[in-house]
Order: sequence, then C-alpha cells, then structure tokens
Amino acid sequence: MLKPELQAKFLQHINRKKKDDEGFTLIELLVVVIIIGILAAIALPSLLGQVNKAKQSEAKNNIGAVNRAQQAFFLEYQGFASSLSSLQAGVKTQTDNFSYVVASAAASASSFVQVVAVAQKPALKSYYGATYTAVGDGNTSEALTLAVACESIVPTRTVASISTAAAATGCQTGFTSLAR
Repeated sequence: MLKPELQAKFLQHINRKKKDDEGFTLIELLVVVIIIGILAAIALPSLLGQVNKAKQSEAKNNIGAVNRAQQAFFLEYQGFASSLSSLQAGVKTQTDNFSYVVASAAASASSFVQVVAVAQKPALKSYYGATYTAVGDGNTSEALTLAVACESIVPTRTVASISTAAAATGCQTGFTSLAR
C-alpha cells in the first residue's frame, strides 16, 4: 500500500492530467468545419433543385385543373370559358411563381382555348395547356374535347400562342408534353 502523501500526489497528478485533456484542439475543429462545408456544398444544389421542382408542380397542377375544368365547361355550355374567373376552377390569375392567362381566338373560342402559366422567376419553366374539340372517329360524329399540357424544356418567361392544329399534333417547339 502507498503512503498517504504519495496517494495524494498521485491523485493530484491524475486530476491535473484530466483537466489538461479537456476540449478540442484547433485542428480537430477545423477538420469538422471542413467536413460540414463539403457536405453542404454537395447537398445545397440538390436542395435548390427540389425547391424549383416543388414550385413548378404548382403550374402543372393548375394547368391540368384548368384543362379538366374547360372540358366540363364545354359539356355544360357548348363552348370554352374565356377567363379563369368565368371558369371558376379555383385557380388564381397571379401567384408568387406564375401568372395564368386564358387565351383564345375570338373566332374559334367555341372549339379551342389555351391557358398559359408564365414563370415569374427566371429559374422556373413555363407551361401551357390547350383544350380543343375534335370530331369522333368514323363510327360516331360526336364532338370530343381533348386536352394537351406542355412544359418548356428550359426555364423561360415566355409562351407563344398556338393553334388548334398545333395542339392536336402535340407541343410547340421548345416544349415537351406532360403526358408521359
């Protein structure tokens, strides 16, 4: 067994050593900060891309809702609505991300209508939907209401008007169909 004086000195030595070992060194802290920085640099672009996808889903949903509402409106009134307010689809004409406009040529308003979702921010894609009538196949002469929804290939803040023939063949140049 140790003498009490040696025991006290030994305990003091152990206590002193524990106090010296507390905390992190500067190098350890720098390594942690660098690792966090690398992870943030990898994750941030992916996160920002997901934010834009979420914003764009607003336009996709609204274009689809307006197309379906126009088809229902046509069944009721044998013509298409000329504005979002008369359509009563619950779609605002302006949001933080998109501006929505119903466009139709006055002469063909009974057979074709287009709704446009123009991006309000440069990083977002624009969209349009077209609803039109077509005569059924050879077995029936009923009028059918058909719809197309298109998304710009690259972010843009413009959408050109299209015709019934262009809608029937698909999306205009620079746009891709949402029906995949």
